[in-house]
Amino acid sequence: MSGLFQVPWSDYRGDLLDALGRTVSYTVVSFAGAVFLGLAVALLRLSRAWPLRTVAALYTEVFKNVPLLAIIFLTYFGLASAGIRLDVFSAGCLSLIVFYAAYLSEIFRAAISGVHDGQTEAGEALGIGRAGIFLHIVLPQAVRQALPGTNTMLVDLLKSTSLLVTVSAAELMSEGRLITSATFRALEVYLVISALYFALCYPLSQLLLFLERKVRAGIPLSPWRRRRVRAARALLASDLDATAGRKEAAV
Repeated sequence: MSGLFQVPWSDYRGDLLDALGRTVSYTVVSFAGAVFLGLAVALLRLSRAWPLRTVAALYTEVFKNVPLLAIIFLTYFGLASAGIRLDVFSAGCLSLIVFYAAYLSEIFRAAISGVHDGQTEAGEALGIGRAGIFLHIVLPQAVRQALPGTNTMLVDLLKSTSLLVTVSAAELMSEGRLITSATFRALEVYLVISALYFALCYPLSQLLLFLERKVRAGIPLSPWRRRRVRAARALLASDLDATAGRKEAAV
């Protein structure tokens, strides 16, 4: 084992930090784009218009059954041959977005469909519009059901950024390949790269599990929601005290 760690890591510290930042950038941008596109596709799948449902279903099935590596090559090399040249960052993010949006759309569609129709009927009885019903009644309940699958997709997307090594995207795996070419210490280098991915993915997965438990327990996460819950509890307590006071006075 003494001969294993011989790479001068201090010489590559700055490059690894840059690659780490690039990996996080790919993850954040791609996941945000995949969530918005996945939600749009899910809504199209639930549309009453069959042409929209057909287009959304076709998109979902295509990108669920094509390997991510093939999508990366099509986006970076294929579009360039057709005259559409994207930089590495744009091509990498676009590949991850269209791939993971297909899976997220299925998660969102199932979550939205899982909200009971009575919730929508109750909103309509109160005179709330369709947009208001979706934003304030259906979506908050669907988010709770979609959290486990969405969290899994986020961690998986972070790991899948390693496939961008094929287009030299300057993320962690690309930097590992460069260090290996310079030092010829493949085992040591890729052990360290694997440890860095673990250091990113494991805390993220645990944080997402923590947030999931909080949401399922009905604990509000935003300060605005927490203030409203405290105000509602205080109003309920004052009503109970007033009721108890009237009963004692009656006795």
